[in-house]
Amino acid sequence: MGLLSKKLGIDLGTANTLVFLPGKGIVLNEPSVVAVSEQDNKILAIGIEAKNMIGKTPEFIITYCPMKDGVIADYRVTEAMLRYFINKAMGKWNFFKPDVMVSVPAGVTSTQRRAVVEAAIRAGAKNAYVVKEPILAALGAGIPIHESKGYMVVDIGGGTTDVAVISLGGIVSSTSVKCAGNKIDAAIADYIKKTFNLAIGERTAEEVKIKIGAAVPFEEELRVTIKGRDFIQGLPRSAQVGTNEIVKAIDGELKQIIKAIKTVLADTPPELASDIIDHGIIMTGGSSQLRNLADLVYRKTGVKASLAEDSLYCVAKGTGIVLEHLDMYKKTVLSKK
Repeated sequence: MGLLSKKLGIDLGTANTLVFLPGKGIVLNEPSVVAVSEQDNKILAIGIEAKNMIGKTPEFIITYCPMKDGVIADYRVTEAMLRYFINKAMGKWNFFKPDVMVSVPAGVTSTQRRAVVEAAIRAGAKNAYVVKEPILAALGAGIPIHESKGYMVVDIGGGTTDVAVISLGGIVSSTSVKCAGNKIDAAIADYIKKTFNLAIGERTAEEVKIKIGAAVPFEEELRVTIKGRDFIQGLPRSAQVGTNEIVKAIDGELKQIIKAIKTVLADTPPELASDIIDHGIIMTGGSSQLRNLADLVYRKTGVKASLAEDSLYCVAKGTGIVLEHLDMYKKTVLSKK
């Protein structure tokens, strides 16, 4: 039945795109990266294959993410990427045109939203709907959003951090800041450049974050060897870096995320604020998996925070829930073409 319903949920992220097929679960999880030949503007690779090329291409091939800060930066390439993901997810059923639901950040404008709907339709969708990410993240985290209770969701992805208070199936107060995983990676690369005179690529910076990164200092810190190019001599060199140095490197970025949470808490009606104290803050998205981030949020806001189960997949799961009960979520669904 899952295949015959021909519905797809897409978590179209700045860093990764996930595709959810009702009845099957998450069928695709690939980087939102495309490799393009500058000579004839031809798309050479999409997804994992393109990500493996980052920083290693000859000068006539460029690799980049067509999504910036959660919205479409390059329309043509995003459309091609969506077509590739839709066809790959549908497999042998791709002669059917599916109904597609795509996630968008909480702060998108109507023009940006329309661009997503049009790109999905041109990429092969029969109908396209868009839903705001905090709603989907809340559903995917198992929050009963239709109750008259307040829940706070912090969705930290690659390009944006969405913070929202949800009650009665809608967003009561929210903000979206362009500070998330990618900015954290850039801060790590910048710190290593200044401290060690070592140039590292964005992939290496991301690996350092995943292996040893944390939000608060450790007593027994983890260490990792980084390899890059020496700025002074121009030769390859390696250096050792520890968790507490990374904590220092990303402090400014984490402060922006905490500030966004505080802003939304300040905008929340008192009745809902008391619910949030009871339920705590629910954290979703790939970058929320940074060690001890929930602990930092608790220290800075006084509200307990916890990581949702399968936090990376919450938005994608949420698209599946909305697709399965479309009539029930009509109010939540933003637009259809």
